[in-house]
Amino acid sequence: MIKSMTGYGRGTVESDGQSFTVEIKSVNHRYCDLNIKMPKSFMPLEDRIRKVVQQKINRGKVDIFITQADFGNCSTRAVLDEELADSYVECLNRIREKYDIKEGVSLDLIARFPDVITLKKEEDDLESAWEYLLQALNDAISMLMDMREKEGEKLKENMIEKCSHIQALMDDIEKQSFKIPEEYREKLSDRLKDLLGKYPVDENRLAMEIALFADKSCIDEEIVRLNSHIIQFKDTLNVDEPVGRKLDFILQEMNREANTIASKSTNLEVTRLILNVKNEIEKIREQIQNVE
Repeated sequence: MIKSMTGYGRGTVESDGQSFTVEIKSVNHRYCDLNIKMPKSFMPLEDRIRKVVQQKINRGKVDIFITQADFGNCSTRAVLDEELADSYVECLNRIREKYDIKEGVSLDLIARFPDVITLKKEEDDLESAWEYLLQALNDAISMLMDMREKEGEKLKENMIEKCSHIQALMDDIEKQSFKIPEEYREKLSDRLKDLLGKYPVDENRLAMEIALFADKSCIDEEIVRLNSHIIQFKDTLNVDEPVGRKLDFILQEMNREANTIASKSTNLEVTRLILNVKNEIEKIREQIQNVE
């Protein structure tokens, strides 16, 4: 089953007065490019998060957003720096004595000085947090993968339809290709008669020219190879692994054969048909850019 590289997933787990939420979104990219935004306290878990995601996702630009919320569980406490407070009090008393200030040193005044009282967030238990975070991460990945698979199935159906259209065009091209040598013979014969007038046309020489032309303009091999590539392309769509790069390579080969046919064509109908083939190939190429 092919997968799209576009998708979104979200997972939330609540436990012990805390909530862990993971959101993942992905778009097409040549490689697997992970960008993780999370609280600083979870930084030690980054490698674990990357490994879990990379086991599921092979290609795409993936943005991961992790948030944590506390419900009534206050994990932040006030911390008094006693040495700093003592130093402030000592300085204030010296100022009061030196300038004979009657007012005493108040608690309110000391508390206003910076860093006397600071807020400190208690360190999270990473192993306990990882248990819940992993569950939310897996839920988000599962939703993301489900969306990517559904989108991939739509891409697959559309590409198969386009491949069938290309095959129909190639059948028409093959039918037209048989007419090309005879059409050339008639045109060349008429042209020679116009030029030579009453003189007879050398049939042997005419046959030789037609044979040379038929060999030079023959597109049988290109038709066979292009049809073979189409079959290979369809088979690859059913492979249960990332196939984006392989499909892109096959499509390049299909385009190469189409270009060769276009360069050899002397028949207007064949030229028209092969241009339609190239147009369909280009449409498929645009869709492949989003296949994992």
